Amino acid sequence: MDLTWHGHSTWTVEIEDTTFLIDPFFDNPHTDTDPEEVDPDHVLLTHGHADHIGDVDRFRGAHVVGTPEVTGYVTDEYGVEDTTGMNLGGTVELGDAFVTMVRADHTNGLDTGYGASGGTPGGYVISETKPTQEADPDSTTFYHAGDTALMSEMRDVIAPFLEPDAAAVPAGDHFTMGPAQAAIAVDWLDVDYAFPMHYDSFPPIEIETDDFVREVRATGSDAEPVVLDGDETFTIGE
Repeated sequence: MDLTWHGHSTWTVEIEDTTFLIDPFFDNPHTDTDPEEVDPDHVLLTHGHADHIGDVDRFRGAHVVGTPEVTGYVTDEYGVEDTTGMNLGGTVELGDAFVTMVRADHTNGLDTGYGASGGTPGGYVISETKPTQEADPDSTTFYHAGDTALMSEMRDVIAPFLEPDAAAVPAGDHFTMGPAQAAIAVDWLDVDYAFPMHYDSFPPIEIETDDFVREVRATGSDAEPVVLDGDETFTIGE
């Protein structure tokens, strides 16, 4: 599984012959990627804020997944036609992977204003095999936490039942967790690799990533904190 961070919360995930793009927002200081160069099979939207759906209309050939409220919105406002609405707790098979939507503790006003809601925001767990009660040690699994606060569901549901190997967690503070709470999330998730995201895109969320690394290590977690450069790729499951 190849993971590429394009700044903010935007990730490309490649599993065999299937490519996912999560939260397309290329107007951030950590990427030089031209969206026209990205050719995803599926676009996953965690919620409807503009800094997570801003470039969704640039991938006309892709299939877009999100809550029914968000997919309905991008159809009406962005002209996106090929969509699947799903909801928290659901798992869908997409190409060579299984995608499970999990909760995120955040707000979800659509970018038309505070009067419109996109439903409950989410995160995604992407795995090579379908999640079951029987653990599959050969399956590689990546958790994109979306925009979230620290929540016990990470410890009580996502870690023991979905068993991610790697997690991308927001660490920019102000609108999401900061480094200290993100580190607790990493510890609860019991992952091998932890990536900070959703930072430095605008002044309120500027951080020192060394703080994230130090906080993860301070928890006693066995996770390796990995701070990627923009557009850098990391491979898990080799």
